[in-house]
Amino acid sequence: MTAETSKDIIKLRDSVDALESRNAFQDDIIEQLNNELAVHQLEISALKSQLKLIASRIKDNTAEQGQSQDIEPPPPHY
Repeated sequence: MTAETSKDIIKLRDSVDALESRNAFQDDIIEQLNNELAVHQLEISALKSQLKLIASRIKDNTAEQGQSQDIEPPPPHY
């Protein structure tokens, strides 16, 4: 084995090590992002439920106000 071949092997080994390190880092980042995405999906689901509840309450309030206006006589005109 020549000195040049040894240098090439060392260079390739260093390149592979760098790629493996980068791949491990990317795997860690992907896992972190996946966890954050799961948290955000739960929060969005909770917000959707709250929004439906608020919309239902507004709809009920509007219906009640419409009924109460029908029962009350109109104000006298001057």
